[in-house]
This record gives sequence, C-alpha cells and structure tokens, in this order.
Amino acid sequence: MLTTKVFVIRLLVAAVLGIAIGVERQWRQKSAGLRTNTLVALGSAAFVLMSVNLGTEATGRMASYIISGIGFLGAGVIMKDGMSVQGLNTAATIWCSAAVGSLAGIGMAIEAAILTAAIMLAHLILRPIGNMLSSQPLKRPVDASTDYLVTIKCRQEVENHIRVLMIQSVGNDNKLLLRSLASTDMDEGASALITAEIRSESPQDILMEKVTSRLTIEQAVSNVSWKVATVQIDN
Repeated sequence: MLTTKVFVIRLLVAAVLGIAIGVERQWRQKSAGLRTNTLVALGSAAFVLMSVNLGTEATGRMASYIISGIGFLGAGVIMKDGMSVQGLNTAATIWCSAAVGSLAGIGMAIEAAILTAAIMLAHLILRPIGNMLSSQPLKRPVDASTDYLVTIKCRQEVENHIRVLMIQSVGNDNKLLLRSLASTDMDEGASALITAEIRSESPQDILMEKVTSRLTIEQAVSNVSWKVATVQIDN
C-alpha cells in the first residue's frame, strides 16, 4: 500500500516531466502542448499508482490499458489533408508522455527523466535533420517510367480549345504519351475541370513544366497544375 507522501511525490515527478515535454511542444505551437502532455503524464501516473495499490497483476493490465487508450487519444490529433498527413509527431509525443507518466507512477523516476530527455532531444535535434532531408530534391532513376497528372480549370466555352491544345502539346513531343483526357463541369456549368494523364518512359519534369506553361497564357484558363502520379522502376 502506497503512502500519501509517495503518491504525491510520484505525481509531482510525472507532472514536472510532462511539463518539460509540453513546454517544447507549446513553443512549437502544436495542438497538444503544455496542458495536454502534462495531463497525459499525470493521468497515466495516477492509473499506475492506483493499480500498484490494488496489487497482484493489476499493474501490468493497467499499463496495457493505458497504451491502447492513449492510442485513441493520439488518433484524434491526426488529420489528413489531401495527400499529406499531419499530427503524427504530436500523437507520438502524447504516447511518449503516457510512458513517462507510467514510469513515474511505478516509481522509476530516473528512467522517466531519461525518457523525457530522449523525447525532447528527438524533437530538438531530429527536427532540423528531418527538415534538411525533406528539402533535398528527389532523384528518380533515368529509366523510371513516370505518370503525370495535369489539371486545368477553364471557362466552359474554351474547354474544347484547351483540350485540342493539350493534345497538340503532348503530340508534338515523342517523349510524352497522352493516356487519358477527361472533363468535368464545375460552378454550375460555368467552368470545366480538365484532367490529363500523361506517361513518359523517363522523368520529364522540365518538359511537363513547358507544356503546362503554354496553357497558362490562355485568358480563359484560371488554373493549371501538374504532379507526378506514379513512378515505375524496371529492375
């Protein structure tokens, strides 16, 4: 049976370490900041302390419940925006804060402090390294078959003209193959969205930029964009 003094000390350890993690997250202006990480660490410690008082195998079961429960909490901060996913680091930090609280609750204060330091170092040191790696251009093999997706938004009355220009632009270069060309009405029929799938036997990003730039000078065209859809490498 834990005394009140031990209970308070372990909660304070969890709170202090949770605050340390939360300060860094709040400084980065993340959705889960100071209060969230502190509360997660406190809650995890409190549940572990309760299980310690219960004795037997309750501590192990409680730890497994905390892991799964925090997983649901972390899922709430993950958001998908188009092709990108945001909030994964925040969710992982919440999960780690729960681990810190659990260690503090079971009496492993030094281990909890070490984990806290590791979490903060991961954010402070790995963040600039990750940004540097992400800023490096992706080099695709010269023999990689590449599919491009081009989207064009234009006025309805020039839709056919833009389709013809697209066919001509792609047809004038034997490096590109027009696989499909489709149109969708927008703005109650006032505008049209043209999508074209283009394939090349090797990366042709500069050529794609040239093809799409030609379409941007058309007065009735409001938006032109392209992206790499898939890359297939022949081994």
